[in-house]
Amino acid sequence: MNMNDPLTVSDPASPQAAAALLRAGQLCAFPTETVYGLGADATNPDAVLAIYATKGRPRFNPLIIHCADLAMAERFARFSPLALRLAALWPASLTLVLPARPGNGLADVATAGLDTVAIRIPDHPLALAVIGEAGLPLAAPSANPSGRLSPTTAEQVRRGFAGKVPVLDGGPCRAGVESTIIAVDGERLVQLRAGAMARGEIEDRAGVTVELAHADAAIAAPGMLRSHYAPGALVRLNTTPQPGEAYLAFGAASAFAGPVRNLSPSGDLHEAARNLFAMLGELDASGAPTIAVAPIPRTGLGEAINDRLERAAAPR
Repeated sequence: MNMNDPLTVSDPASPQAAAALLRAGQLCAFPTETVYGLGADATNPDAVLAIYATKGRPRFNPLIIHCADLAMAERFARFSPLALRLAALWPASLTLVLPARPGNGLADVATAGLDTVAIRIPDHPLALAVIGEAGLPLAAPSANPSGRLSPTTAEQVRRGFAGKVPVLDGGPCRAGVESTIIAVDGERLVQLRAGAMARGEIEDRAGVTVELAHADAAIAAPGMLRSHYAPGALVRLNTTPQPGEAYLAFGAASAFAGPVRNLSPSGDLHEAARNLFAMLGELDASGAPTIAVAPIPRTGLGEAINDRLERAAAPR
């Protein structure tokens, strides 16, 4: 994909057309239940390198490999009995970091040279159709410039890449935040990234307590960079707005004269997750230099929402 080409590209109208682009070594964005992914053939080093170049993504940051079914996933990773218990949740907003099978055919750059692989089966009919039609594992980070807000609509993908990346339009994403990432380390489970599947649900399925990765842990999966998911404006958390700022509210909110978006007036965390990136983007477009964010509970899906907000507010 030549990002210097001033012309916009044509969007595929079907999963078959998207799969044809991917089989030809090109990039194509497609919807998942979490956010839109920037897809490439995970076995093609040049195609995977195009993801990094297009996003401006650090090459030490590994990619999630999206598979059509467990049989495909088992070609690339070793599944312990504990991992198989979690894989029974698929398709789902859950990524497992597992030991990579030697000689599995994945491009080294897709796993950032690690001996593990981050892998999932997305819970979206168009995503599964694209992977199935392509017959390939797809590396697919969020379809946005690196470090910026993740896209939950096709139009956000088009704006983010100035129309230079083809995108299969599947409407708004259902979850609105990325998948939860769990590393399976023997009989231990370690959450590397909070996401759209609550930690408690994973613990119930596995019968094992999920530990949290240390803040200074080595990068073993996407979404672990301290500064990430950021708008152009500065972000202040757990606060009330000051004059001249924009305000991202949650629940019942008092009147404010500046630009305001409310993630969920009723305090519904699922609604808040669906609205998070889009509303941050709208407030960023208001021109306010700072976005103040209301406190959001840390229970359930609130863990993932607060994770994204903290990374958005981190020093850049």
